[in-house]
Amino acid sequence: MEKAILNYDDLLEMLDDFLREPKPFWENFYEDRTKEIPFFKINGPDENLVEYFNHGFAPKRVLELGCGPGRNAIYMAKKGCKVDALDIAENAIAWGKERADEEEVAINFHCKSLFDFEYEQHSYDFIYDCGLFHHLAPHRRLTYIEIIKRALKKDGHFAIVCFNTDGALATSDWDVYKERSLNRGIGYTEKRLKEIFEQDFTIKEFRRMKKISPPDNMLGEDFLWTSLMQIKK
Repeated sequence: MEKAILNYDDLLEMLDDFLREPKPFWENFYEDRTKEIPFFKINGPDENLVEYFNHGFAPKRVLELGCGPGRNAIYMAKKGCKVDALDIAENAIAWGKERADEEEVAINFHCKSLFDFEYEQHSYDFIYDCGLFHHLAPHRRLTYIEIIKRALKKDGHFAIVCFNTDGALATSDWDVYKERSLNRGIGYTEKRLKEIFEQDFTIKEFRRMKKISPPDNMLGEDFLWTSLMQIKK
């Protein structure tokens, strides 16, 4: 049967077909744990996340998007948070569960896409995304933002860590589909990233991630932006 675009979801699925299927890519990405990748070698949290908590941030219920091997989820669970951690790759979830067991913390890991995850509306104090957004296709952004707005409590916070233009090419939205590729992720300028979020969110903090060197067990890379936001009232 020939596919037709009869609704918004059909349109999104059609545009998905322009790009690689994400699950096989990320399963392969997490298969070899010995890769020379910063967040493979470090088991500690992001430096900006630590800064939030050190300044009195104390969410009770947290949703982490693209949790990978569980670094940040484990940190937040140790801080007393009830954490739901999502990743599309079974290999990432398995690694995260192993680390959580080693650290003796309870985390609700879910091997699901954000777009398939069932959640209770306005139930999370904090939603954290380190590394998912810059791999998200432009046509999925509006749904991404609407999910965050529906999942957060009215006074909840949202934080993001994503590539700046030192971390990846500043591929335009149009070029993503012309080239049929996100390349290795989209590098965002400050202006472009703020334009995406500032209509719906109050940006409370926006900066480059601080470069952290060993032996500190935190992730800090200055090719990343960090931002802390709240839904506009």
